[in-house]
Amino acid sequence: MTDVAADVAVLGTGAYVPDRIVSNDEVGAPAGVDGEWIVRKTAIRERRWAAPGQATSDLAVAAGRAALESAGITAGQLSLIVVATSTPDRPQPPTAVFVQQQLGALGAAAFDVNAVCSGSVFALSVVEGMLAGRGGHALVIGADVYSRILNPADRKTVVLFGDGAGAMVLGPGKGPRIRHVALHTFGELSDLIQVPAGGSRIPPDQAALDAKLQYFAMDGREVRRFVVEQLPQLTKQFLHEAGVVPDDVAHFVPHQANGVMLDTVIEDLSLSRATTHLTLEEYGNTGAASIPITLDAAARKGAFRPGDLILLAGFGGGMAAGLALLEW
Repeated sequence: MTDVAADVAVLGTGAYVPDRIVSNDEVGAPAGVDGEWIVRKTAIRERRWAAPGQATSDLAVAAGRAALESAGITAGQLSLIVVATSTPDRPQPPTAVFVQQQLGALGAAAFDVNAVCSGSVFALSVVEGMLAGRGGHALVIGADVYSRILNPADRKTVVLFGDGAGAMVLGPGKGPRIRHVALHTFGELSDLIQVPAGGSRIPPDQAALDAKLQYFAMDGREVRRFVVEQLPQLTKQFLHEAGVVPDDVAHFVPHQANGVMLDTVIEDLSLSRATTHLTLEEYGNTGAASIPITLDAAARKGAFRPGDLILLAGFGGGMAAGLALLEW
């Protein structure tokens, strides 16, 4: 948990989603469900999937360029690039190095952060700590291409996810400030969300492929229980530590996991004056990209006013939760 120095601001935001729109009927047919079932269970109506040959870094670069333009700086001014992703281009090197190369940010250090769907908040905290007190500009990107690791027959997962990227430029100057950050990990629940094969524990051999262990897997019932029970408690503790009360929060930008589940959580958060921002109806769950995509969408619509407090809440595999409070 960190209190953030006042000299680091969010200077710009950006986002990118692929062109291909995937309807509920298209994604639901192989899983044996229809579009109405998906809306009833998730509130998701469509999502975007990457084109063949389009990788996580390609989405990240597009979002990064949009954020740099918003911030009014060039890639050459970046000292740091951090990509939050759990669907990297390759096991190694980091996806961030491809982003650095494509942007032409050759003076920037580049690395990845993997905290699954909480990754953007974790990356935001890491980058703030690196910039505080020493200056420089950083590009923080959440990007995921989940369509490549979904089992088409698994209705618990394939209906939820879309592909996309969202980005923020951090640096010195006038702009939204990061007031407070808190990061939590519950390693005892690590089996609830996973891709079993592909690492050193279970190599991606033929036996693993035959067992379909290369696919994303989730215990939906237990994940829902974790979010519904833990997020309200962690959020209330977080706001208390930040020195604000729920009524002080003007905007809520949660991880876009499942709209029906979020409705339950929002009721328990007591954020009675906050506007909740959602993009999941159009884009689905975009993993680490969902918070920065939604933040950018709201910012570009002019939803935020100077002095507004914005609560970011990420949660997902690990299990993990990341909370950040921005003052616009």
